Amino acid sequence: MVTDTQPKQLLASHGILDPGQVFWNLGTAELVEHLIRRNEGVLSANGPVVFRTVPHTGRSANDKFIVNESSSSEHVSWGEINHPMDEEQFETLHADISSYLKGRELFVRDCIAGADPDQCVSIRIITETAWHNLFAKHLFISQRGDSEVVTAEPAFTVIHAPSFRANPAQHGTKSETVIAVNLKKGLILIGGTHYAGEIKKSIFTVMNYLLPLNNVLSMHCSSNLGVDGDTALFFGLSGTGKTTLSSDVERRLIGDAFRTCDDLYHLEIRLSFPCCKALALLPSDLCSKVDCLF
Repeated sequence: MVTDTQPKQLLASHGILDPGQVFWNLGTAELVEHLIRRNEGVLSANGPVVFRTVPHTGRSANDKFIVNESSSSEHVSWGEINHPMDEEQFETLHADISSYLKGRELFVRDCIAGADPDQCVSIRIITETAWHNLFAKHLFISQRGDSEVVTAEPAFTVIHAPSFRANPAQHGTKSETVIAVNLKKGLILIGGTHYAGEIKKSIFTVMNYLLPLNNVLSMHCSSNLGVDGDTALFFGLSGTGKTTLSSDVERRLIGDAFRTCDDLYHLEIRLSFPCCKALALLPSDLCSKVDCLF
């Protein structure tokens, strides 16, 4: 368990110096209280919390970069999807985001990506908002049995500063929005977008890089399980209906986004889809059984 005297010292190892109050591994109720206090979102009539992420209501694929460095460059397919960023530009971006976070309240979560103990990766999510930390709490594994996940030295860290604005001239970005992944340093920097899915996709980028190196094929698909143990996979791009098609009341839904072919373990532990669109398509008896994240 992280003590009250440790948080700021631990953040210093990620380049964050002199932050304001640091909240570490808070529970759901506590995070909801903070996000309401900070006017980040509102409670809807039936309990879920609602947020506005405009102008970004989806991922900014053109603003995502992977640091071009010697330890990983030969394993990255550079092109229209994987844009390179110089190491020097990344260091400048890291320093500027760290400076931006000075004196600000921060929310930190230690968790795990991957349900298989042999393939999982320890991660730390550092956010400037309570609601993005709540998103990470529900999306990734933050508890093993009755024990809270606490990581002394995470393999990967996400520093999430949605109100920070990148400078294309200084940081080599295409706009004020940036998602930069440094595979060598185990560090991901996100700025200029409140769309929470960038946190998820950045970690999945890491897993999609690491797993094939361990001879494990990662797949973008949903899956369900029949009563006889037969597994069905549903492939498709985001938003094409994988979750809807795999949500059969006579079959158990395993997961709705990313699987691997190594014993079909999944990288996330809850459903993550736009409720306003998907719930309208699901049978009423199924809607009460799913966890939804906005």
